[in-house]
Amino acid sequence: MTGYGKAEAHIGTRKYTVELRSLNGKGLDLSVRMPPQFREKEMGLRKELGKAVGRGKADFFIHFESDAADVRHQVNAKLVQQYVDQLNPVFEENGVPVSHVDGQLQKLQSVLRFPDAISNTRETLEEDEWQGLMDLVHSACEGFKAYRSQEGAILEADFRTRVDRIEGLRQELAPLLEARTARVKSRLRDHLEADLPRDRVDDNRFEHELIFYLEKLDVTEELVRLEANCAYFKEMLDGDAGQGKKLGFIGQEIGREINTLGSKSQDAAMQRLVVQMKDELEKIKEQVLNIL
Repeated sequence: MTGYGKAEAHIGTRKYTVELRSLNGKGLDLSVRMPPQFREKEMGLRKELGKAVGRGKADFFIHFESDAADVRHQVNAKLVQQYVDQLNPVFEENGVPVSHVDGQLQKLQSVLRFPDAISNTRETLEEDEWQGLMDLVHSACEGFKAYRSQEGAILEADFRTRVDRIEGLRQELAPLLEARTARVKSRLRDHLEADLPRDRVDDNRFEHELIFYLEKLDVTEELVRLEANCAYFKEMLDGDAGQGKKLGFIGQEIGREINTLGSKSQDAAMQRLVVQMKDELEKIKEQVLNIL
């Protein structure tokens, strides 16, 4: 299920921004991106985020901006030396006197512009600052849950509409069954009389065979189970959160009954209703993947 939450606040000498976003997914795939000095807190943070997300592909970010007094400028000496060693041949090939003072200054100015040559860091993380940051995380998670709740309400309304349509189509099948029986009886008799003279047709035997044949086409059980499964689906919508997988299983059962109705129908009008049922169910199954 998609979701998004964001929170910002000044904590100490820093302005923090926390973001949590997720896309649909069967399991929990959580990516956490935050400054290196927070890594020791990552495991506890992941537990909190896992509770909020549940399942899905989620990305979590912590960004901060430091005040000038909080910034510590540090030269990465080892990396700078590597840059210098690589630049020396380049300067010499281009006629720059690297041993001259001006050449050294030019080289140093070039090197210090390279990535990570100078870092602006504050290595320590105060405990009260972390507590303030966790409050910010909780705020982002609440926004994330609210976003999901809004989307869930929209999906729930859509599910109810489509299940009601399936139930309506099921009710339209009932009056077609009696007419189908009459058509099947007429068709079988026509075929029989086409091959045999009318006086050789045993009506009692014909009725017996007709009943046997119609029993194979009887869909009473399928209609009852379909009604029960639709009611169960809506019952789960009224239940607690976290019913996504169960709704998926119920959808599969509804699909089995609809498929059986289609295979037993042998009637164009019934087939049209079955196709419409399948169309509604397919849309339900697509959206169920978005539910926790």
